[in-house]
Amino acid sequence: MIDSQLANEFANHWVEAWNSHDLDAILSHYTDDFEMSSPVIVGTMNEPSGKLKGKEIIRAYWSKALAKYPDLYFEKLHVLVGVGSVTIIYNGVRGLSAEVFHSNNQAKVYAAYAHYDL
Repeated sequence: MIDSQLANEFANHWVEAWNSHDLDAILSHYTDDFEMSSPVIVGTMNEPSGKLKGKEIIRAYWSKALAKYPDLYFEKLHVLVGVGSVTIIYNGVRGLSAEVFHSNNQAKVYAAYAHYDL
């Protein structure tokens, strides 16, 4: 079960990893076969479903994002706790954003869903 302390520790580390542009630290939160869903995937990766699966393809996607936004910075606003999931609400390069992370028993994310104020 995810509690508030664990959720906030995850959120802080996740935001710090993105703000340091450390792709290995970012990916350390995820299983090797995790699935990422984002409306940005459609244009960036030419994937109409908006979904990618597996660290290697998502590494390529996030590498493009870090190259496109060299000043990328996330400001954590709030963390919500669910059953086996965490939602981070933050300000980022696309403005107000939220990501929902579903974790396994080893506290590794197997599915993530990005939401933006488009």
